[in-house]
Amino acid sequence: MTVSEDRKLLPKHVAIIMDGNNRFAKKKQMQQGAGHREGKNVLDPIVEHCRKNHIQALTVFAFSSENWNRPQFEVDLLMVLLEEAINEQLPRMEKFNIALRFIGDRSRLSDRLRELMLHAEQRTAKFDSMTLTIAISYGGMWDMAQAAKQIAADVLANKVALDDIDVELFGQHVCMADLPAVDLLIRTGGDYRLSNFLLWQAAYAELYFTPTLWPEFTVEELDDAFAVFAGRERRFGKTSEQIQQEKLEN
Repeated sequence: MTVSEDRKLLPKHVAIIMDGNNRFAKKKQMQQGAGHREGKNVLDPIVEHCRKNHIQALTVFAFSSENWNRPQFEVDLLMVLLEEAINEQLPRMEKFNIALRFIGDRSRLSDRLRELMLHAEQRTAKFDSMTLTIAISYGGMWDMAQAAKQIAADVLANKVALDDIDVELFGQHVCMADLPAVDLLIRTGGDYRLSNFLLWQAAYAELYFTPTLWPEFTVEELDDAFAVFAGRERRFGKTSEQIQQEKLEN
C-alpha cells in the first residue's frame, strides 16, 4: 500500500471527548482535581501523533456548557488549567506549525482567559500543518442555536431569503465550518453518549468508545482507533454494493 493510499484510510478530522479524569484520580487515590492536571498532560503526545499522521484537524472537548454546573472549586481549577494549557501549547504550536483555535460561548469566561485565547488564535492563524481546536464552554445545541440566530438576523436584514435556507447554508454558520466534517469521534471513560458535542459536525462520524480513562489514553490506543476507522465501511446512505462499485471504478 502506498503512502497516499494509507492516508486515505485515516480520518481527516478527529474529535475527542476527554472523559474520565475524576475517576482516574479516585482510582489512583489522588487529591481532588488532580486527575484534570494529569489529563492535561496527555494531550501533547496525542496532538503530535495526529500531526505526524497528517490528520488535518483535531478537536478536543475541554469544558462543556453543562460543566458550569460542577462544584465551583472544580470549575475554578479547570479555568486555571485551561490557561496553563494554552500557555504550554503556544510554543508547541509554533514549533509544529499548528493553528490553535477555540469554540464555545466565551461570554461566561474571564476577560483574562478570553484575551489569552484571542492572542493564541491570532499568533497561530497562519500555521497550516494541522488545526487544533479546543472546545471551551461549548455545547452542540448552543452551536446550532447561534447558527440559527445568525441566519435569522441575515433574513431580517434582507441578506438571505427564507427559501435560501438549507443544509448547506446552515452548515456555513456552525463552528468550524471551514474544516472537514468530523469523521472519527473518540470518547474515553466508558460512557456511550455524545454529551452535546459537535452534534452537527459529527453527523456522519464513526464513533469509537473506549473504557480507557483519558489520563491513561495513549498514542497506541489512538492507532487502534485509526485501525477501527480504516475497517469501517462509510456508506453515507448508499448501499454496500454501491460503495464497492465506486471503489472498483476509482
